[in-house]
Amino acid sequence: MKIRHVQAGMFTPIEDLELTTTAPEDGFYWIDADVEDLALLQPLFLLHDLAVEDCLTEEEQRPKIETYDNHYFIVVNSIRYDDEEIFLRALNIFLGRHYIITVTKQKINELRTVKPILWEQEVSEPDRFLYYLIDLVVDSYFVVGDRIENKIEKLEEDILMHTKRSHLSEIIGLRSEILWLKKMLGPQKEVINILNKKDLRLIDDQLQKYFSDIYENAVKISENFETFRELMGNLREAYQSAIANRANEIMRVFTAITTIFIPLTLITGIYGMNFDNMPELHSEYGYFIVLGIMLVLGAGMYYLFRKRDWI
Repeated sequence: MKIRHVQAGMFTPIEDLELTTTAPEDGFYWIDADVEDLALLQPLFLLHDLAVEDCLTEEEQRPKIETYDNHYFIVVNSIRYDDEEIFLRALNIFLGRHYIITVTKQKINELRTVKPILWEQEVSEPDRFLYYLIDLVVDSYFVVGDRIENKIEKLEEDILMHTKRSHLSEIIGLRSEILWLKKMLGPQKEVINILNKKDLRLIDDQLQKYFSDIYENAVKISENFETFRELMGNLREAYQSAIANRANEIMRVFTAITTIFIPLTLITGIYGMNFDNMPELHSEYGYFIVLGIMLVLGAGMYYLFRKRDWI
């Protein structure tokens, strides 16, 4: 657990947790904690039992905001895209009058990247900290969206150039992740909308208006993922069409080869009959003549098929 006093964007480490229960003369306290630290933090800040239970549960938490007497409990999902896999990590936030507590189970990049922004903007209020933190969380979805779009374009190019059976599993996997993300974006968008419109006494009225920009970004992200979902449907149709065309191409080649061998088989069948009264059988050069005819006939048919682009 890391405790910092934040004043005008400057961070001062605090060793004594008891000091954070009283509001400082200037600035606020930022407590960056793990879920195990809630046993100490709950009695000091009177954190609600249901909020603490949500932090400790192993189940996936939907984004939400809960208002209690002396604090708000906010859950948003941070997003990461590592090794071609998408991860959502819950960021639990307790917002008080003079403090903000962030509780996570894994490392979340936005908690690191928000620090220079706080320093640059000379932040001294916990609600402004909340604003910049959620803004970073939402912006990270644009980065992931760009990577998903690039992956869709590459996958489409691969399918058109060299269709493989493995492409179907890639399409199904990526489509499932997009649908899952779109499902989680709905509640997160509503949380931001509440921060924008609802009367919240712990958030300054002037600052509340700025959450409308974040909400607009959240709407754009939701629309982008809806577009990705439609693109994955088109990609699946393209894959099925490419597989069908490939099968037709193979069948066309096989049909052409079979057609070439039909007259050759007819000739060998005729001369394979065991009749004595077949004058060609006793010709000295009959074998070579028949082979030559078969060769010329096969080559001629192959040339004709190639000229008409049948094979």
